[in-house]
Amino acid sequence: MQALILAGGKGTRLRPLTVYTPKPIVPVVNRPLVLYQIDLLREAGITDITLSLSYQPDKIEHLIGSGTDAGVTLRYLTEPSPLGTGGAYKFAADSTNGATIVLNGDIITDLDLSELIAFHNAKASAATLALTPVKDPTRYGVVQTDEDSRIKGFVEKPKPDQLDGLSNMINAGIYILEPSILDLIERDTNRSFEYHVFPEILARGLPFFGYEMSDNYWLDIGTPETYLAAHHDLLAGSASIKLERPPGSDVATHAEIDKLSVIGPGCTIKPGAQIMNSVIGPGVLIEEKAVIKVSVIWSHTRIASFAEVRSAIIGRSCHVGRNAAVGEQTVLGDKTTLTDYTRV
Repeated sequence: MQALILAGGKGTRLRPLTVYTPKPIVPVVNRPLVLYQIDLLREAGITDITLSLSYQPDKIEHLIGSGTDAGVTLRYLTEPSPLGTGGAYKFAADSTNGATIVLNGDIITDLDLSELIAFHNAKASAATLALTPVKDPTRYGVVQTDEDSRIKGFVEKPKPDQLDGLSNMINAGIYILEPSILDLIERDTNRSFEYHVFPEILARGLPFFGYEMSDNYWLDIGTPETYLAAHHDLLAGSASIKLERPPGSDVATHAEIDKLSVIGPGCTIKPGAQIMNSVIGPGVLIEEKAVIKVSVIWSHTRIASFAEVRSAIIGRSCHVGRNAAVGEQTVLGDKTTLTDYTRV
């Protein structure tokens, strides 16, 4: 089985973080997001992986490379024009003879893909969707299934008065598709899985099943809020995902860093600094008595003395001045400078 990661989006919901950094390589606990998906595939024995790209593809390929270090073989395809999720699948997998597992490029999960594959094969399915439960289905498209897990239909962003008797299972952005699905998609045409391909599968009565994730972690990190939430979840151990905690930073004896936080290599943490439940990227300088709590700081940023950063995301190569305060839900793009005593 081969795999396709749909990584062509511009990440507009995640801006300003994605202005200079394509979404597939935004750091999640100091690792590019796409590496977590590659890990997931490799652990299921899938090593033939294609990345479908569109936005700033050179940056992604340069950082991720051939895949040798991750134990896989990577192929990069850049869409000639925006093709949508279904069109990108057609473009990347049109010559395949076997099933393809497709992952949206903005999710992080600890789902065991080998179990999804076994379910797909047992059902002799033409298309299988991984489904995940959510607390508020009104934000998503709900997937309706019967007692045999066969998909019956979709309800896009149901209103609160429509929820009675409706499932809370949504499309998790992970699919297994047999080559027959390619025949439903016109070549070089913009097509969406949700609006074009899946309705066509239903209309033709093809075997179409939903695999319900139960105890698995899943999150779409397409917004700053969910991006920050993913860090908190991973630091707290809410997902079965191993985190890297590299040594090599210069941490002063009298700095206070809790056990949850992750400090990247090459950082300098001065005396009196406090870091709690946060991720600090490589090469960051945190000066005397600065306070970082429940936040993510990207690489080579400087946090000056007595500054406070709480529940915020600060991009690459920023400068936060002395006694400045960065408050909840603040997101600073790369190379932002806050002067001394600034409040945001």
